Parts: sequence; structure tokens; C-alpha cells
Amino acid sequence: MRQKLVIGNWKMHGSLAANAALLDGIKAASARATLAVCAPFPYLAQCQTLLSGSQVAWGAQDVSAEARGAFTGEVAASMLAEFGVSYALVGHSERRTYHGETNATVAAKALRALEFGIVPVVCVGETLAEREARQTEAVVGRQLQAVLDALSIEQLGRIVLAYEPVWAIGTGKTASSAQAQAVHAVLRAQVAGKDAGVASRMAILYGGSVKPDNAAELFSMSDIDGGLIGGASLKADDFLAIGNA
Repeated sequence: MRQKLVIGNWKMHGSLAANAALLDGIKAASARATLAVCAPFPYLAQCQTLLSGSQVAWGAQDVSAEARGAFTGEVAASMLAEFGVSYALVGHSERRTYHGETNATVAAKALRALEFGIVPVVCVGETLAEREARQTEAVVGRQLQAVLDALSIEQLGRIVLAYEPVWAIGTGKTASSAQAQAVHAVLRAQVAGKDAGVASRMAILYGGSVKPDNAAELFSMSDIDGGLIGGASLKADDFLAIGNA
């Protein structure tokens, strides 16, 4: 049985007061899936304090590919580990688009996270233009292949994948359950090309305007194991409803 996982990506939102209310609401309830929140770096200590001992894990929205050194503004995996971080997003489309992260950079970040016992949530996805040009499978295939080439089978068994079509992130548009399932199946088959056992166990999440009213249908698909949730993760009731879907 694959892990059922719902991760909230707060993006650049939050305050000490708002976070406290949100986390209190989330940790006080139960959900059918494993829950985690990926908070901005300054709030990881708050997450550690408020969530320690609860059923909710916490993570970071990025991690440096570098171990240490003169890299102003970067945050090392070793630093994240000191705050009990379980997950780190790598290769989110906003990082690829706004910060020019390449497939090779994403693979390097995944390796660095694994080195410190942090699960990298490797994000892949295509733009609307790429989908309309029927390039979805080629695009996500290249993004995933860079990670497959860089990781050993043992390391590959410790990552999570997330398919996030760029055209559905924060737009209110959602891939249909059939569209999402088709891409998830392709990704799992590609992982199986390296190791079938790892592929059968790997959690592959869907992200892109997931809400309480569409989560159940998406999560009913055979290769969709949970979600990477943006806006809805900022409301405790919505996030928990998605976790229970």
C-alpha cells in the first residue's frame, strides 16, 4: 500500500499569528492521509515548536544544492535538518520559471536533501503551450529523467514525486482526473524503467488548484496518491477536507 500524502505549500504567505491559528486547527483534527506543511524558511522554527509530537510533519519550500559556503540567501539541507524538517520541495515550477532552475539543478537539490535525511518532493509539470503542443510527456519525462539519472535505486526509493501542470497552479483551472491520471501513469512507468519495486511504492502527488470539492475525484485515480496543495492549505478546514478525501 502506497503512502497517502497531502502536503500544503504556503508559498510566500503567513505571519506568526496566522500560522499559529492555522497549525492549531490542523493538528487538532485527524485526517486519513499523512499531512505536512511546507512553510517559508523564517517560520520553520515555529512549525517545529507547534507541530512536534503531533501527526503533522513540516517541510521547506526549497533547499540549496550546495553544502555550505559563500552562497548568500541560500539555505543548506544541514540547516533544515536542525529544525526537524521532513520534506523539501525541489523543482517547483515557480523556482524553475522565476529562478531559472534547470533539471540538473533540481536533481542536485534532491541529492543534497537525501544526504541529510530530508525527503525531496520532486515537482514536474508542463506549461499550457507545451500541453497544447502535445509535449506534456516529453517535458515531464525530461524533468524526471534528470533525477533518475542522478539517484541510486536506494535513493530513488526515498523521494516523492509531484505532478503540477503549470497552467493549473493558482489559476483555478484543474486538470481533469483523467488528464492527471494519464500523466501520473506515465511518470510511474518511467520510474519502473529503473526499478519496478520502487515505482510500485512511490507516492506521486497531484498539484494544481486542488480544492475540497475536486479532491475526492482526483484521489480516486489509481496512480494519484495525494496532493501538493497551494491556496487551500492556508485554510485549516479546506486542508483537512482534502486530507480526508
